[in-house]
Parts: sequence; C-alpha cells; structure tokens
Amino acid sequence: MGEWYLEYKLQVNRPGLLGDIATLLGMLRVNIVTINGVDGDTRGMLVRTDDDDQIRRFELIASTMEQIEIRKIREPKLRDVLAVRHGRYIQRTVDDRKTFRFLRSELGVLVDFMAEIFKTEGHKLVGIRGMPRVGKTESVVAASVCANKKWIFLSSTMIKQTVRNSLMGDEFSKDNIFILDGIVTRKAEDERHMQLVREMMRLPSTKVVEHPDMFVQHSEYSIEDFDYIIELRTTHDQEITYEVIQNNGMISGRDGAGGFGMFNF
Repeated sequence: MGEWYLEYKLQVNRPGLLGDIATLLGMLRVNIVTINGVDGDTRGMLVRTDDDDQIRRFELIASTMEQIEIRKIREPKLRDVLAVRHGRYIQRTVDDRKTFRFLRSELGVLVDFMAEIFKTEGHKLVGIRGMPRVGKTESVVAASVCANKKWIFLSSTMIKQTVRNSLMGDEFSKDNIFILDGIVTRKAEDERHMQLVREMMRLPSTKVVEHPDMFVQHSEYSIEDFDYIIELRTTHDQEITYEVIQNNGMISGRDGAGGFGMFNF
C-alpha cells in the first residue's frame, strides 16, 4: 500500500469543502490517514492507496476545482509527517538544507523530530548547536526514550563532566544512541577516549554531537559528514557563540561545590 503526502491551499474556504475532498478521495479508494492545517490556509494530508494511479486521477480532478490549489503530491518526507502532526513545517535554512532551527518553546516538536530520526536504522550523524541550558541534552535523551532506544554518553556535562574511555556489555551496540559533547571531547587528553569515539563513529548507528563545530576542529571529521544539524535557541535572534560556551564554568573541570569534577570509566 503506497503512502502519499497531499497538500493544498484554500482559495475559497467554503463550508463543506473538506467533505467534498474526502468524498472524492473515498470514491477513488484513497484512505485518509491524517489531516491537519499546515501554515495558515494550507491543508496537509497523509493518505494511503493500493493503486498509486488513483493519486494521479485525484490530482487531475482537483486541478479543475477553483476552491483549492494543489501544492504538493509526493511520497511523504519526515518534514511532511511532522507538519501534519504539529500543524506547521519545521524551519530549515535556505543556504544549508540539512540545518533545522528550533526554539526552546518548541521542544516537543524537536523531540518528535529527533525521535523519528532515531527510529531509522543505519549510520546517522546528528549535530546540535545551542547555548548552555537551552535544552540540548535533555531533548536528545527524551527523543531516545520516545524512539525506545538506549542512550550512551561518551562525553557530557549533564550531571558531571564525563569522559568515557571504554564501554561495557551491550553498550557497544548499533541499536544505541551515542551522545557526546564536542567541546569536552576536543579538550580530552585521554587518547583512549578518542579511540572510543573513532570506534563509535564507525558503527552503523545514530550519533549525536553537541557543539559539532567545536568537535570537528583539529579532527578528521568535518561538518559535511553530518546528516542533520539542529540549532536550538531561546529566541529567534539569539546568537550561538562558542567563546561563551568554552568559558562557561560547566566545562572548566573544577572540583568542589562551584564546579564539576572529571571522572573516567
């Protein structure tokens, strides 16, 4: 059974229009799975059919209807599924189509977006940019829970400044989500940690790197290696500056009540 994404813009929003469209799809034996408003006067649908030719017939008939304008008919992409689910498209940068932008107030959408990525099998490298305490690590963990995946911190500042140099038992599994902090890893002096990172990068699994721009400095990896880049801000105009992040006390390695200590596994 083929799945399709249909999107149309209202030209005349008259009563009963949705019923007419649903009736037409039903007569063509096309089942509506989900429907929602997408970005104002645009409607999006996820549909299924045993005969993909019926979708083309619907497009032909709908093109004669003055009340709507067909915008998209295609196999559903991840952004299409989430647009129907949440009622709007995820913002994507014009100059870099793999970079997606979120606000802290949209953490629910972000978690859903990452969970869908985590559910797919195979190698995926995800970078997430953002200032301290904006919700980066928490979102990755929540998305792992939603995707029913185990998460493994290779380096982190979530509770204590953590640097792993080995994994145990089933931790070294391609089904796990591996999370690392690019700044902490770049500053790590333990070669065993870097060797673990290299082994992890070769696994056909999902890897999430916080502060990817810092991670690729002085390493064999580049930003082009990332499949997705996520930018998380508190406000639209917030600037992500690494100078502030590097000087933040969370990664200073201080012991005692004023900071976090370093420990290895």
